[in-house]
Amino acid sequence: MTGARDSDDAEAAVDVLIVGGGPAGLAAATFTARGGLSTLVADRGDSILRRNAHLENFPGFPAGVDARLLLSLMGEQAERAVAEHARAEVVELRVAGDAASEAGFVAETAAGDSIRTRYAICATKNEVGYLDGVDGVTLVDQGKTFVETDGRSRTGVPGLYAAGRLAGKPHQAVVSAGHGAEAAVTLLEDADVPFYHDWVAPEGYFTGRDRDVPPGCEEIDDGERADRVRESMGVVRERFDELHPEEPVQHPSVAGEDD
Repeated sequence: MTGARDSDDAEAAVDVLIVGGGPAGLAAATFTARGGLSTLVADRGDSILRRNAHLENFPGFPAGVDARLLLSLMGEQAERAVAEHARAEVVELRVAGDAASEAGFVAETAAGDSIRTRYAICATKNEVGYLDGVDGVTLVDQGKTFVETDGRSRTGVPGLYAAGRLAGKPHQAVVSAGHGAEAAVTLLEDADVPFYHDWVAPEGYFTGRDRDVPPGCEEIDDGERADRVRESMGVVRERFDELHPEEPVQHPSVAGEDD
């Protein structure tokens, strides 16, 4: 498994493990990675968004967007931020030592790999079995099972967060993506990472007022801005030039489906 880690390492193998590769998990990964924390997304590859025939209420796409293409783009964005992405199912998450001291966690995968991490963001849909061994996580049964948080994505366990649908947020891709970003920002604040906000400003926006450029920001001149705009336009043209190769995944209850 790409990105597998050995739980016997003396130091945490990654700073942040994100369980789930849907909109919440991938948005969270982009923010923690851009905040300078080594980030690994453990993704079973079964995001519920893959079942959507055509996503028509995600901001920025007036005529809608292929849901599988959107996931691919979000994954590419996280990887450009230097987050790792592993196809893996986390079957157990446990505290590594004393939770009160924020000693971190060890995740075990279905393939038998171990991943040690300082922080974890749980961003699965409603799967909570892998949290059975973590004392301090409160589950709420509302027909579906959710993880209780404090309103800023924190669970009852220091260093453990829940995002998106798992945290009881409405079942909408844009809400999940936004909440994943919020969970990541909360983590960055708790980790005392100097991170103002993810903002690329025109040259002189801060320094022209005799201010230091805040952490998480940068100033760029007109030439660099034009280069980045051209690159972004080229990426969009290329990614949207042809239909995405993946088809929607049908609901498991539909007759004739194997999964």
